[in-house]
Amino acid sequence: MAYVEGQTIHDADSHVMELPGAINAYVDPKRREAFAQAVGLSRELTPWAEQAKALHDDPEFRAGDETNLLTRKNYQALGAFRNQDRPRALDLLGFTSQLVFTTAALGNFGLEERGEVELALEGARAHNRMMADFCSVDRRLLATGYVPLIDFEDAPRIAREAIELGCKGLVVPSRHPPGHSPSHVALDPLWAMAQEAGLPILFHVGGEEKMHPAYFETGQPRVLDFHGGAENFTSTSFMTIPVSIWQTLSVLVIDGVFDRFPRLKWGAIELGASWLPSLMRFMDSGAAAFGKEERLRNLSARPSEILRRQFRVTPYPHEDTAWIIANSGEEMCLFSSDFPHVEGGRNPLKRFNEALEGVSEAAKRRFYRDNFIDLMGAGLDVRLHDHPALAAA
Repeated sequence: MAYVEGQTIHDADSHVMELPGAINAYVDPKRREAFAQAVGLSRELTPWAEQAKALHDDPEFRAGDETNLLTRKNYQALGAFRNQDRPRALDLLGFTSQLVFTTAALGNFGLEERGEVELALEGARAHNRMMADFCSVDRRLLATGYVPLIDFEDAPRIAREAIELGCKGLVVPSRHPPGHSPSHVALDPLWAMAQEAGLPILFHVGGEEKMHPAYFETGQPRVLDFHGGAENFTSTSFMTIPVSIWQTLSVLVIDGVFDRFPRLKWGAIELGASWLPSLMRFMDSGAAAFGKEERLRNLSARPSEILRRQFRVTPYPHEDTAWIIANSGEEMCLFSSDFPHVEGGRNPLKRFNEALEGVSEAAKRRFYRDNFIDLMGAGLDVRLHDHPALAAA
């Protein structure tokens, strides 16, 4: 029995849990050594990674695949790093499709911030080969390709390569590239290519500017995250998640990128959504206050209306999703499971159903199905708009 039955649900956020160094095999051999040294990747699996592989070869452990589908997380989860197992996981989940993101390379290993331009570009290409390969086993798995914005000429080239590999969405960082705005006109060929291909531009957590380390120096013991380390999110570092996307969306709308490419859809994945209603109203307020600016006079509509037309977002399950929808629009929010990450929880459907209490059935259908179809465009096979079991009924 599948986790989801009798309903079409598209999952806007899932992940592959790459084993350490997995991306090395996809790096150009001429750059492999330099890349591995720059990002600190080991050529050999660590003991815990070997144990994870062995666990998935253990018949006794695998006998619990279905029973423990949503309780086994990260490297223990079915299909976490072996792509041949992921279709079975998707069958058991019952989702009609899944967008699939990296785990290890969400920030492109920090290469862009360090000014390692050539290695950053190669890291993106290797990432895209890796993701396309992982998702090649099942058309329901929608690979995401990463496009750095640091080089104006290479950005569309990398995007074209990702599209040709079979990637169904293009991820860009929500922070600004070093030295220029994400709304720079020299990036228009990238946006034009995505629009022509009918694929969305996506932002994902990990691509934002992090909280300055000084904020953690409180004179008290360092607070660890729920993984037991200091490298992930705590209640304070969590607060910076929307800061970069807030600024980036602002310039993309106000500087006219959304209007220049009105058929291009954008999505913010695993960045939360409680900030969205405030951003929409703050941008409208700014447009009213500075309405004499020519760029604002040239906008096709109010910023909030432009965002409703082209922007989609995934709330966290602990957010008040019904409030977000009521204060932003029924066309903007998407379901996501974060499978197999711990953060997704053991019962995401239950949590979102509770968070959607009081929302109309039409709005719920948009949340679980319609808005995802709208976001993905040509990236979602029309035969996957509805779950095959429902389509055949």
